[in-house]
Amino acid sequence: MKELLSNTAAYAARYLEAINERSVVPSQTAVDRLGELGGPLPDESSDPAELLRLLDDVGSPATVATAGGRYFGFVIGGTLPASLAANWLAGAWDQNAAMRVMSPTAARIEDIVREWVLDLLGLPSASGVGFVTCTTMANFSGLAAARSAILNHAGWNVEEDGLFGAPPIRAVVGGEVHVSVLRALTMLGLGRSRVITVPADGQGRLRADALPKLDDRAIICIQAGNVNTGAFDPAKEICARAREAGAWVHVDGAFGLWAAVSPTYAPLLEGVEDADSWAIDCHKWLNVPYDSGMVVVRDPEHLQRALSSGECRLSDPES
Repeated sequence: MKELLSNTAAYAARYLEAINERSVVPSQTAVDRLGELGGPLPDESSDPAELLRLLDDVGSPATVATAGGRYFGFVIGGTLPASLAANWLAGAWDQNAAMRVMSPTAARIEDIVREWVLDLLGLPSASGVGFVTCTTMANFSGLAAARSAILNHAGWNVEEDGLFGAPPIRAVVGGEVHVSVLRALTMLGLGRSRVITVPADGQGRLRADALPKLDDRAIICIQAGNVNTGAFDPAKEICARAREAGAWVHVDGAFGLWAAVSPTYAPLLEGVEDADSWAIDCHKWLNVPYDSGMVVVRDPEHLQRALSSGECRLSDPES
């Protein structure tokens, strides 16, 4: 085991040391060599050291050099050395973080990250936080909490009774909403036909003046950072209108929520803290390994009820 891990570290270090000297896009020759992998399912196990050597020899040259400093495609950044090293150690720990009793260390680290992130982003300190694979799942989880809260307020327990016969919910999005939000709404059974699309301005911001009449059966999805232009939806105005109507505001903050830590750009987020749920990406601005995301919900009860694997009981709608 020790020799295998040492070889892995050596292969990885060599890969990263040379990454800025190679082409960002793999050569056709390197891609063609991927055919050396696979083949018929072996009857016996392979030698681990030989398999590792093969992966490095054939696989490494055919990667896209996203970890280097010359990659500018999509919204992908290289991993910071500290994050990569911690990720290796986490792999060796091999912890299941589902419950505290299963990994006190993982639980403690999550507690620390929760407190620090809420503080850094200026979000409500009592919020519930979930650690997920990516912002797509963060959007899904935050919108699941929204669905649960809205239907619970209407006297319907969606976790127990599903959506058949449930009161209808409207989702409101901007004209340049990210596809992950629409995918999450579809997966949650809210339906494409129930999504109301509000026009966006020239920078891709949801036009608050074009919002439909809101009520307590509406979820408004806003962006903290348009992935194409970097523009921020007018959160302060939207959240104020939603609060008056009893509507839920969900923030897709994958691209720009971390602007809150910048004195220069933090004003773009004015009013975002008044929302009800937030989706956070950790491998864009923070440069941690894929995949990593977080969901934050102002009232932890809604997040726990929506995603709990245990029995769900209907709360008093007036409480």
